[in-house]
Amino acid sequence: MVEKHTGKPATTVQKAVEIDHEHIVLVLQGGGALGAYQAGVFEEIAKFPREPHWVAGVSIGAINAALIVGNPPERRVERLREFWELVSSKADGFVNWWPGNSSIAHQVNAAIATTRGVEGFYEPRLPPPVFQPDGTDAAISYYDTSPLRATLERLVDFKLINSKKLRLSVGAVNVRTGNSVYFDNYTHTIGPEHIMASGALPPAFAPVMIEHEPYWDGGIVSNTPLQYVLDHHEGGKILIAQVDLFSARGAMPVNMAGVTSRQKDITYSSRTRFNTDKLAQIQRNKATILRLIAKLPAAVRNTQDVKDLVAANQTAHIDIVHLIYRQDRYELESKDYEFSRESVIRHWQSGQDDMRNTIDHPDLLNKSSVDDGVTVYDLAHDHLQSGKCPK
Repeated sequence: MVEKHTGKPATTVQKAVEIDHEHIVLVLQGGGALGAYQAGVFEEIAKFPREPHWVAGVSIGAINAALIVGNPPERRVERLREFWELVSSKADGFVNWWPGNSSIAHQVNAAIATTRGVEGFYEPRLPPPVFQPDGTDAAISYYDTSPLRATLERLVDFKLINSKKLRLSVGAVNVRTGNSVYFDNYTHTIGPEHIMASGALPPAFAPVMIEHEPYWDGGIVSNTPLQYVLDHHEGGKILIAQVDLFSARGAMPVNMAGVTSRQKDITYSSRTRFNTDKLAQIQRNKATILRLIAKLPAAVRNTQDVKDLVAANQTAHIDIVHLIYRQDRYELESKDYEFSRESVIRHWQSGQDDMRNTIDHPDLLNKSSVDDGVTVYDLAHDHLQSGKCPK
């Protein structure tokens, strides 16, 4: 998955994780029903000899992150599976109304989630918001997320999260200020409300109140916690597994449904290159400062202020392995709220397959060196689709 900086490639992801990195971080993007892909990726990651030190997520990524950090290692995949089986239970079987996996079946299942809600997640408000009193949650959202609170309280051990055995960070947006906020178990006592706030996407869901402030889905400002991780990691060589659900790259749409789907992809995709370019510039600046300090007289270098400056500008290599869900041709703009069992199984399997290919065939990872201590690796889906990847 990554190259050891001796010039020789690591033979497997496990070896790279075991030897090369002091810290391992799992970064999970928002994307609703597509989040089953992340669960499939994690099922393979859970087989590694070392577990992640830190899991950061936004929206459905925050829910998956809570299920991971809020359970002991031996129960994490089980709890993820229990959650995804629960939320896909209402539309189970409807995908087979038409032969094959057609766009019509996809839209029917999405309509079920819209009209009936999603088991263990949200249910429609009746009467609808237009008939509700101003100032109430029912007046500013179409769905009630009380079922999600009950699900989180049942499937997540918040005492375990707050024990800080693993770090958990979830992103939200303050409705009043418009500022992005991260709830981090290193600085906050995390409860169900923090996870729900991260996934409170308007106008479907009402903001969640935390310490008298209202919070919406973190994806409104940034749908990935990558920048937060880059800004707040503890130093040392770090491996980031970034699992995204929307792709910035895509084909030119040919109809209005494709336009809406493509717009959603662009809006919610990660700006990985932007973030890594910014980080590389910071790394270059730090290296410049250290070179200048080395030219100072010894008496100046030994002052406490200069020693503090040296410590603040130490850098370590960052490797980012970037996995992105690639949608099926019949999935449309409703792909993030189509919760049928068939789709969940397919997304989960897709995540497993991508992670297995990353582990078994590191030669299929496109290495994109940003220089100055940052390297990004993307799974070469074009090779997979052309059949070049051995089974």
